[in-house]
Amino acid sequence: MTTTVVRVAEVTEEATGIRSLRLVRDDGAPLGPYEAGAHVDVTGPTGLVRQYSLCSPPHETSSLLIAVKKEAGSRGGSEALHTVEVGDTLQIGEPRNLLRIADADRHVLVAGGVGVTPLLSLAYELDRRGAEFELHYFARSREQAAFAGLAETEFGARLHFGVPRADHPTLLKEVAAGLDPRAHLYTCGPEGFMAEVTAVFAPVVGEEHVHVEHFVAAEIDTSGDRPFTVELDTGEVFEVPAGKSILSVLGENGIDVFSSCEEGICGSCVSGVLDGVPEHRDNCLSAADRAAGDQMALCVSRAKTPRLKIELY
Repeated sequence: MTTTVVRVAEVTEEATGIRSLRLVRDDGAPLGPYEAGAHVDVTGPTGLVRQYSLCSPPHETSSLLIAVKKEAGSRGGSEALHTVEVGDTLQIGEPRNLLRIADADRHVLVAGGVGVTPLLSLAYELDRRGAEFELHYFARSREQAAFAGLAETEFGARLHFGVPRADHPTLLKEVAAGLDPRAHLYTCGPEGFMAEVTAVFAPVVGEEHVHVEHFVAAEIDTSGDRPFTVELDTGEVFEVPAGKSILSVLGENGIDVFSSCEEGICGSCVSGVLDGVPEHRDNCLSAADRAAGDQMALCVSRAKTPRLKIELY
């Protein structure tokens, strides 16, 4: 994995429990541009690697901006990044993108809480292109809404504070009422919130036009797992037992595959499928990617067929 040492140039308390870190290179070399919607691996002071969305303008090259929410029960990832100060150094990986802007007549961005971070980069890029888009931002209160002022003044975001969960579907249906299948929907936030958004918008714009950015891994029932065979495009063949992933089996046999979260979130181990049918269990591929069946996340996904032939990216 290629990493870059960066220095914390600025720390801003954006909201209750959420701070942003502006990252630069000491040698003044560019850190961008990057593709809107991308995230990076960040190695913090404790050595833990976590993924954070980039929320600065994608076309700006002088710095990158991430926002970190201090999670309750943090094992040292977000908590450690809430202790860094200006001048401290971190390591970041190359930007990776699972939330790309689609070719569409209209774009609707719906954020829940700190899920606004990847949508900000989309909004910057859509605004730069002169595309038709709208941003809706849900949070419990303005004090808990990072970048609320920026979203409102820069992108005309509609801010929805303190809306009871029971009222979300009604409000979301009002937004969806003016859409058709030529529109695309992008959402990020708590899992329950994104499920609500998807349930409202998918019947209107189509499931493949709903793009979701996940923070946490899906719960997976492994009780029915069966062994299968995986073949690499190089001809090497390996048996994958019920209790192990393709990624772990390859690693045990000296096959180096780049990976990060190993929970099906970050997309770093996504590889090509040349033959066979994958059983998708990730939270990184889109509905369209899954339907195509030509790629899979090796860390969590398995096979519906007795044999898979894959190509490592």
